[in-house]
Order: sequence, then structure tokens, then C-alpha cells
Amino acid sequence: MNDRVNFDLADRRAEEEREAAISAASRAVKAKGKLECEDCSAEIPAARRAVYPSARRCIRCQSEHEADIRSHR
Repeated sequence: MNDRVNFDLADRRAEEEREAAISAASRAVKAKGKLECEDCSAEIPAARRAVYPSARRCIRCQSEHEADIRSHR
């Protein structure tokens, strides 16, 4: 019975983490973007903002940011 309780607790925790991740992603998509990159202050092109309205970085800085995240995994 202890194994079943542990499984249920782990399953509930995993579901809570999934829901939190979905909620965070939803908030990020709905967030208002910026006109200037938050890293280098360059203007974020209108075409990028049209495709990705919540953009907060220019393409160069976003690429560097994502590469940095991947390198720390």
C-alpha cells in the first residue's frame, strides 16, 4: 500500500508541475513585448514583433540567450 500512496503523490506532483508550466507559458505568450531589446537596447524589428508579439529580445540576443540555456543543461 505504501508504494501506491507514493505513486499517487508523485503523480499528483507531476500534474501540478505540468499545470504550472502550462500556466507560465500561457502568461509568457500573452505578455506584452518590448520595442527595444532588454539585453542590448537595439530596436526589435516590427516584423519580429508581428510574428512574436511578446518578444523582449532582438533575434541576435534571443539566439545567444537560448544557446546559453542549452549550454547549462
